[in-house]
Amino acid sequence: MKIVIDSTSFDPWRVLDDYQKNMSDLDGQYGATAVFIGTMRDFNEGDDVSEMFLEHYPGMTERHLENICLQATGEYQLIESLVVHRVGAIKPNDPIVLVAVWTAHRKQAFEACREIMEDLKSKAPFWKKEQIAGGEDRWVEKNTKGY
Repeated sequence: MKIVIDSTSFDPWRVLDDYQKNMSDLDGQYGATAVFIGTMRDFNEGDDVSEMFLEHYPGMTERHLENICLQATGEYQLIESLVVHRVGAIKPNDPIVLVAVWTAHRKQAFEACREIMEDLKSKAPFWKKEQIAGGEDRWVEKNTKGY
C-alpha cells in the first residue's frame, strides 16, 4: 500500500506505470487492476470554476486514507493499493486523485476501487475552496453524490 499527498502536479498514467513496474515481486498474484482518476471540472453548482484550492490535515489525512485501504484489503483481499491525491492550487483538467487496486479477480477490484474512492470523497479530511466567475471564492460545503 502506498499513500501520497502532494502539492505538485502528476501524470496519473506515468505514476501508475512506474508503481506497477516496481511490483515485480507480485507478478502472477493479481488478475485484476482497477483504476480511478479524478480530474478537476470547470463547473460546480451551476457556476464556472476557474481554480480550486485543496487543503488537508497533514498526518490525519494520510492515516485516514491508510485506514480506508486497510479496510478494503480485508474486505476485498487486495494484493496492493495506491492512492495519490493533490493538494494546493488546481486548475480545470488537472488530475486530482488516482486510486488503483490490484486483486485476484475483477469483481473485487471494481468494488474495492469504488469503495476507497467513495470513502475518500465523503469522509477524508480535505477542504475545497473554488474560485468562481468574477473572482469570488467559496468553500465547497458538500461533495457531489457518487454518480
